Amino acid sequence: MTKWLLIAVLVIASGCAVYATRDLDETFGESDVSNRAALNQTVTEADFYQNQVKPILDNRCVNCHACYDAPCQIKLTAPAGIERGGSKLKVYEGTRLLAASPTRLFEDADTTEEWRQKGFYPILNEREQSPAANLQGSVLYRAIALRKAQGEFNSQVLPANQYDFSLNRDEQCPAVEEYGDFSTAHASWGMPYGLPELTTQEYNILTSWLAKGAPMGAPSNVPDKIVSEIAKWEKRLNQDSLKARMVNRYIYEHIYLYSLYFDEEAKYAFRLVRSSTPPGEPIKRIVTRRPYDEPGVERVYYRLWLDPESRVQKTFIPMRMDEARYQRWHKWFYETDYTVEKLASYQRETASNPFKAFAPIPANSRYRFLLDHAQNTIMSFIKGPVCRGQVAVNVINEQFWVFFTNPDLELHNIGSQFLIDNASALELPASQSSNALPVSSWISYADKQKQYLSAKAKLYKEAVAQGNSLDARAVWSGDGVNQNAALTVFRHFDNASVEKGLVGPAPKTAWIIDYPLLERIHYLLVAGFDVYGNVGHQLITRLYMDFLRMEGEMNFLMLIPKDERSKIRNYWYRDANDTIKDYIFSDLIKADVDSDIQYKTGDYKGELYGILANRLDSILVHKHDIDQANLHKSTKESLKSIQRLQGRSVAHFPDLALLLVERNGESQALMSIVHNRAHLNISSLLDEEAFLVPEEDTLVITNGVVGDHPNVLLKVREEEIPAFADAISRLSSEADYGNLLAQYGVRRTDPMFWQVSDEIARVNKTLEPKASGILDYNRLENR
Repeated sequence: MTKWLLIAVLVIASGCAVYATRDLDETFGESDVSNRAALNQTVTEADFYQNQVKPILDNRCVNCHACYDAPCQIKLTAPAGIERGGSKLKVYEGTRLLAASPTRLFEDADTTEEWRQKGFYPILNEREQSPAANLQGSVLYRAIALRKAQGEFNSQVLPANQYDFSLNRDEQCPAVEEYGDFSTAHASWGMPYGLPELTTQEYNILTSWLAKGAPMGAPSNVPDKIVSEIAKWEKRLNQDSLKARMVNRYIYEHIYLYSLYFDEEAKYAFRLVRSSTPPGEPIKRIVTRRPYDEPGVERVYYRLWLDPESRVQKTFIPMRMDEARYQRWHKWFYETDYTVEKLASYQRETASNPFKAFAPIPANSRYRFLLDHAQNTIMSFIKGPVCRGQVAVNVINEQFWVFFTNPDLELHNIGSQFLIDNASALELPASQSSNALPVSSWISYADKQKQYLSAKAKLYKEAVAQGNSLDARAVWSGDGVNQNAALTVFRHFDNASVEKGLVGPAPKTAWIIDYPLLERIHYLLVAGFDVYGNVGHQLITRLYMDFLRMEGEMNFLMLIPKDERSKIRNYWYRDANDTIKDYIFSDLIKADVDSDIQYKTGDYKGELYGILANRLDSILVHKHDIDQANLHKSTKESLKSIQRLQGRSVAHFPDLALLLVERNGESQALMSIVHNRAHLNISSLLDEEAFLVPEEDTLVITNGVVGDHPNVLLKVREEEIPAFADAISRLSSEADYGNLLAQYGVRRTDPMFWQVSDEIARVNKTLEPKASGILDYNRLENR
């Protein structure tokens, strides 16, 4: 059958939806996964999927269908996700009283049949394998056909009574047997949902593929050179001594979410996993809720597993595994003299507390390891378990800078004995499993935190009495080479991003993170956080993070003259509950030690920023500076003027806009416009809006992409930038913002949306070839 005859047959078949849905079982037989299991595919069909089908899925579907927040849990990032299908249950369910059973792709089920037993329904046909059945029995086909039938949009802003783009909307997750009624009730809800339809060519490619039974070939084999690297690293990560086994467990529990790569292009990404089988044998993955849970086997082996999923930027944490990195690890973990007499327990009370579990490993070695890739360490709690969730990230300010204590100084309590003595006070909420009672737990952990900060204040006092100076030398310089020493965190309402360098104008707050703080952030929000946990677990995690944020801020304030600390702290926490604020801060802020920095002005915070920037000058990353954009000087000045705006004129802007700047029809720059929403304080758990201060809002413009979830795409010719900046300065209403979009925006309804989206993806990859990935469109606005 020729290509065009096949397409004609498929178009005719697509008109039989009502007939097919009325009685799929009678027409095509009962659904059974064995029907697909028997599907044979040729090399040509495998290549067709990899070269033609997968790019369409990546560029038109994965933008919304990835991570835990994929609608209906339909993950299209890998063949296994497509075979798994969908679920009517949500992962993000903030009100559940009991922890849910995890449904992690590649972990919580090995076969499609096991997923069916867990309640997942197919989105591919699992009945008779014929072209008609493969289309009419496929949710995936019915979804794109429904959108194709709708055609082009007839309005710039989609009607609110037909579309719901809120993240917490009631999802409609119809199985194929329900799709007829669904399409009648929601005729405009085809896929891509609320976005321009697929082109005829894209639609025909997917339709042809689906009609053939949707064969999905594996990617090409890993090159021999990388296979050799895998063997070498697996040998290193599975040595037999007690010291090696403890060190490798420590390494695993901190980098298990990373995408590890060995080639220059980072084409092949691997995950470090626990296996019951040693190197040289097929991986038998040990699956537990948390990376430190009891493995259930006598010996754990750490293996490198090839990740088959498409590269999604919101979950991608890349790290190069090379000889230089291994030599650093060897120096810190093996050349340092210490003895491990027994392995750490997997009992939850010990395993959830790294200060107990890994006490034999020198704290300085652990800290050096985490600092070496500090951006990834911080990024893990942003890109790890939390794909979304206001409660998860409303514990941090909209923009702040991060510094680290100098690991060469004992002043900042990285000594092993201090941590051993205070290990119980450093206990984390994860010790209570995934079901917790937040109120009683909060009181208990607040007492422990107060106990620890009291000991820390005493340590400061003793250290200063012994002649230690509290000045800029207390801040890690990156040893003059490590660019992880200065980071910027941006919060975008319910998601966040972390970048190297001091990005944007000076922020309201900053943190200085020491080893105990860095370790607790990881075990609280990454290793110990369970996205499937109950409401209590998630709330106590959020409440405990309040302690950690305040501690990081206080570390920074300790470099301010002691009589000025409370004044700055009080501004950061305007209208906050004084009882809680003072309870957590009291001991440390009253520590009778003064900063040794000789200030020359009354702007202590601003001057301190300058002092630290000067200390870190040799390692500061400037790639996100406006001046790094390939634009004319006058254009850059216009963009900088936007950053000087404050208040109501910028309050109408979304959290994150991506701006594509063109010159003579070609892309010259890709910029981010980040809305920093001002807060009186961020200690409120549920009523965040009551603490917003719109008159203090600002915008930050960066070269390149600094977020993974854009709310709007903008395209502006370079010569229009001055007018664009002027229009932003004049915004005073929602109507003004709508007019701005009408002139410069690429709304979700724009016929050019996918063309601009593809260009943004191309430029993003050019700017960040090893760190970029598919952007998430679940937060695109409809304004």
